[in-house]
Amino acid sequence: MAHRIPLDEQRERYAAKITRLSWITDPRIERAFAAIPREAFLPPPPWTVFPPGGWPKSPTSDPAELYDDVLVVLDSHRGVNNGQPSLHAAWLAAVDPQAGETAIHVGAGTGYYTAVLAMLVLPDGHVYAYEIDTALAAMAKRHLELFEHVIVRAASAIGADLPEADVIYVNAGLAAPDPAWLEVLRPEGRLIFPWQPFGRGGGGVAMLVTRAQGGFRARATMQVGFIECEGAEPGEVSGGQMDFAAVERTHSVWLAHERPPDETATAVYDKVWFSSDEIPSPGRN
Repeated sequence: MAHRIPLDEQRERYAAKITRLSWITDPRIERAFAAIPREAFLPPPPWTVFPPGGWPKSPTSDPAELYDDVLVVLDSHRGVNNGQPSLHAAWLAAVDPQAGETAIHVGAGTGYYTAVLAMLVLPDGHVYAYEIDTALAAMAKRHLELFEHVIVRAASAIGADLPEADVIYVNAGLAAPDPAWLEVLRPEGRLIFPWQPFGRGGGGVAMLVTRAQGGFRARATMQVGFIECEGAEPGEVSGGQMDFAAVERTHSVWLAHERPPDETATAVYDKVWFSSDEIPSPGRN
């Protein structure tokens, strides 16, 4: 009989693998993934898993199958899944949650990545998790009930009364961020979201936004494709066809009521717009 590796050890190997795949050097992220049992933050087995871009495997009840860089089906009809671990590891490294910070998680699903985020803001931090799907939100509440510093809200984060935040972590694609997300960011606060300006099914990029002294810096990090955020406006681009060249020229995002769109615009929406303007770092002229 083959020796079975203990699940805790498999989880540690998994955490090491996904952080290596993401070129992450922050040991806190590896420790957070190693600490959270993925099977405890999913619906009951059997689970259907699949590699990125691959076909679903046969359903399994073996939690060891979860400890690879695979996605897990949550709702096959709507295309909702528990996302790719290495991608989330890379995003978490990009927004760099720190101890004591306040984070908002938009699109919490069943709570797995909320739990990882919650580990990264310990001690003294807080996480507000929003999930518009009531069934998923109910599961997230059960899964996260031992995390006293996490509040799960079965609601949309669009148009919501949000707390001030250091990190906003968005796991649903949209054409433009809710203006309130920018407004509640604290100085040097970070927002990451799937910017999908090409219309339904068009995919997009992960956009990292940082609140700086002179505005909101914006930087595209990787190509992604997420299920669209429910409750978000479709947000057609004004002034021409959006393309990846415009994405690459984008270096900042602005609230339209604070600065009207001008000739630097790469994409214009009703309340926010993207620009090729670069916001100087402190100390630069």
